[in-house]
Amino acid sequence: MPTALISGATRGLGRALADALAARGWDLVVTARSAADVAETVGSLRRHGHRAVGVAGDVSDAGHRSEVVDVVRELAGPNGLDLLVNNASALGPVPLRPLRELTTDDLAGVLAVNVVAPHALLRELLALVVKASGAVVDVSSDAGVEHYETWGAYGASKAALDHLTLTLAAEEPGIRAYAVDPGDMRTAMHQAAFSGEDISDRPMPDDVAVPALLALLDARPFSGRYRAAELIAAASTGVVS
Repeated sequence: MPTALISGATRGLGRALADALAARGWDLVVTARSAADVAETVGSLRRHGHRAVGVAGDVSDAGHRSEVVDVVRELAGPNGLDLLVNNASALGPVPLRPLRELTTDDLAGVLAVNVVAPHALLRELLALVVKASGAVVDVSSDAGVEHYETWGAYGASKAALDHLTLTLAAEEPGIRAYAVDPGDMRTAMHQAAFSGEDISDRPMPDDVAVPALLALLDARPFSGRYRAAELIAAASTGVVS
C-alpha cells in the first residue's frame, strides 16, 4: 500500500485529505499538536482497515520531527514514502497585524512552522520519497503571491515555501514537487484570520481542495505551483497538466 505523511492532519484540509487517502487504501502517518486530536484522528483512519500512526507535537520542534521521521521510516519500509504533505501552518499572532506591529519573534515563529519545518522534514525524508518516486505537496496560499494588508508574515512564509518547492522540482526530477494553493476554505485557521466574521460562504476542504489534490496525485503532472480551482476545472475536462 502507498504511504503518506501529513502534517497538520487533525483539522481542516489535513484531516479531510487523510480521510480521503485512507478511504483509498493508503497507510498514513499523521501529526498535529494536540495528542487528543491525533488519537481521535488515528482511530477514525484505522476504521478503513489500513495502517495509521499518529505522532503528537509541534513541527517546529526538532525533537518532534525526529520522532516523526523514525515512525515514517518504520511504516514506509523498503518501498519508501509515496507522499509527503506539508500542511501544518501558522498564521502568526491574531488578530493579524501590519508589519510595523509585527515583532521579529512573531515573524520567526511563522517561518519556523511554515518554512523551516517543511524543509527539515524534506531533508530527512527525501531519500524515501526518491525511492518511491513519490511526491511532495506543500500547501501554499494566494497570500504567497498577492499582498494583503496584515498578512505579511504568513504571505512571506508561503512565498518562501513556494520557492523551496519549485527549487526542489528543479533539483529532483525523479519525484514530483507541488506547491498547491487550496483557495479559501471554511476551516478553523481561516476563522481565526477573520475573527468575528461569517465565513460560511467558503467551501469545506473536501468540496474543492481535496478533490483537487486527489486529481493532482492521480494525474501526476509536471512539478509546479497549482491552484485547486484550476485543478478542478482541468479535471472536469479529463486533462490535468
